[in-house]
Amino acid sequence: MSKRKDKLWFALFTVPLLFVFTTVVIVPFIIGIYYSFFEWDGIPSNPKVFVGLDNFIQLFGDTRFLSSAWKTIEFTVLALFAVNILGLAFALLVTTKLRTAKAARTMFFMPNLIGGLILGYIWQFIFTDAFKTIGESTGMGKIFFNWLLDSNYALFALVAVFTWQMAGYTMIIYLAGIQGIPSELLEAAKVDGANAWQRITKVIFPLLMPSFTICLFLTLGNAFKIYDVNLSLTNGGPVNATELFAMNIFNEIFGYSHYGYGQAKAILFFIVVGAITLTQVYITKKREVEM
Repeated sequence: MSKRKDKLWFALFTVPLLFVFTTVVIVPFIIGIYYSFFEWDGIPSNPKVFVGLDNFIQLFGDTRFLSSAWKTIEFTVLALFAVNILGLAFALLVTTKLRTAKAARTMFFMPNLIGGLILGYIWQFIFTDAFKTIGESTGMGKIFFNWLLDSNYALFALVAVFTWQMAGYTMIIYLAGIQGIPSELLEAAKVDGANAWQRITKVIFPLLMPSFTICLFLTLGNAFKIYDVNLSLTNGGPVNATELFAMNIFNEIFGYSHYGYGQAKAILFFIVVGAITLTQVYITKKREVEM
């Protein structure tokens, strides 16, 4: 009787979630695959022309899409290192005997609470006005200028804002991992003569692999899928220098009304992101150690 009651409670909480997930994710995804084989402008009254795999073949000759793909890879690699190095540094910092450790945790995490669109507009003001003022007042105009107008620096501006937003979130995950390491292990390493750097690299890092798995997965997924900050900060500019994967797909569908072609891009995007993130999880999972 008790098991049956547990199953009813399980169904009560699971079925609505499965329904929502199926309706919002699975069904649109299947419909998107169907539309990717057609040439269509997205208007229901207009005919759909079946083109088979032509949309997918066309992708590899689309220079703008290939440029967008390369920019996305470049952005993701830079963001992956920046976010996780900074997040881990924050976690190590707030686990020291710092008097303001609790306040520091709050300050580091707060940027993650700001919506991506708002965050982009805030940093747009910083790059356009604050950087200009700092450059003029300090004479460091070669560093402090409007990065958003320079195609060589605009992507770095996007990386900086994404890092500022995500580092605090990864800090919380790394912090939980560090706090889960038995203090006896660290004390034993200290007694054996290991210095602070050796304790970090030989004890903390190997035991933090589950945290690395989660943080790398989240950073990869969010970096590849970034759209809101990309829209509000640079809007793909200057001259499409920061038009990343998601924005390119959105513009193809809603800007140029190439619904079928845009869906083909989205399917390829899904496959690439899925393959990379699953490979990352597989590799890092193999390196996890038991405590």
